[in-house]
Amino acid sequence: HMPFSCTTMRNQFSRIFLYSFFTIGIVSTVVGNFLVVLSIAYFKQLQSPTNCFVMSLAVADCFVGLVVMPYSMIRTVEGCWYFGSLFCKLHSSLDVMLCTASIFHLSCIAFDRFYAVCNPLIYSLKMSQSRVALLITICWAVPMLISFGPIMLDLHIAGVDILIPEDLCVFLVSRIYAVMASLVAFYLPMAIMLVAYWKIFKAAKRQALQISAMESQMAAGVGKDSSKKRRHRITMRRERKAAKTLGIIMGVFLIFWMPFFTLNIVDPFIGYTTEVVVWDIFLWLGYINSSLNPFLYGFFNRSFRRAFLIVQSLHCALCKLILYISHRSCLS
Repeated sequence: HMPFSCTTMRNQFSRIFLYSFFTIGIVSTVVGNFLVVLSIAYFKQLQSPTNCFVMSLAVADCFVGLVVMPYSMIRTVEGCWYFGSLFCKLHSSLDVMLCTASIFHLSCIAFDRFYAVCNPLIYSLKMSQSRVALLITICWAVPMLISFGPIMLDLHIAGVDILIPEDLCVFLVSRIYAVMASLVAFYLPMAIMLVAYWKIFKAAKRQALQISAMESQMAAGVGKDSSKKRRHRITMRRERKAAKTLGIIMGVFLIFWMPFFTLNIVDPFIGYTTEVVVWDIFLWLGYINSSLNPFLYGFFNRSFRRAFLIVQSLHCALCKLILYISHRSCLS
C-alpha cells in the first residue's frame, strides 16, 4: 500500500513512547561503537588485523547512529518527511552505504577469523597491513558505489512510475536494482560468513575431539601430567565458547537483516503493496544490528572488557574532577 500524502496518525502517548525507545537505541549505538573505536585507538594490545576491521565496523555503525537513525526515527514516528526531497535522497544514500559497509565489515571479520583458525601458519602472510587496508577500502568503496551513484541519479527507480509526494521519503527501488543491490549488500557477504564460520566451527570441533582423545590417553595413565590435563580442558572449553560465540554472531546477523533484504527483493515483484509499518519494523531490526555489534565483537573479548572498564573509570574520574572544580569555583 503506497500512501499519497503525509498523515500523522499516532497519538501523543505512542509518539512519546516511540521517541524514547528509538532515542535509547540511537544513544546505545553511538556510545557502544564509540567505546570500541576509543579502546582500539588507545590500547596498543588491541591493535591487531582483526581489530582493524572491528574498529572500521564500529566507525560505520557509529555513523549509522549519528546521521541515519535520527532522521529515520522522525520519519517513522511522524509518518512525514520534513527535510525536502534532496535530503531524502542523501539520507537514503547514507542509509544504504553505511548499512552495507557494516555488513561488508562483518564478512571481512569472518574471512579474517577463518585464516587465523584454519590456516594459522599463513595468517600473518595473508593478513598483512597492506591487505587489511585494501579490504577496509573495499568495505567502504563498494557500498558508496551501489548507493550514492544510483540513488542521487535516480537510477534505482528507473522504470518505476509511482509518484512520491514531497512530504514523504519512501525508498522505492526497481526490480533490477532490488535484486542486484540485495545480492551485493547482503546475500554475497552472508554466503562468505556462512562458509567461513562453518569451516571455523568444523576446525574447532576437530580440535576439541583431538584434545578429548589426548585427555582419555592421559587418564588411562597413572594420573600424572595433571597440569597438562587442566590446560587441555581449558582449551576445549575455549573452543566450545568460540563455537557458541560464532553461532550467536551469525544468528543475530541473519535474524536482524534477513527480513529486510528478503522484503526488499519481494516488494517490487508484488507491486509495492507492502505496508509502511512492515518496512519500518524490518528496517529498524537492521539498525538494531549496528547497536549490537559492539557487544558481539567487543564485549565478548576479555581484552576489550578490560579496556572498557579503564575508559569508564577514567571518564568517572574526569567527571568527579570537573564537579570538584565547579564546586570550588561556586564557593569562591
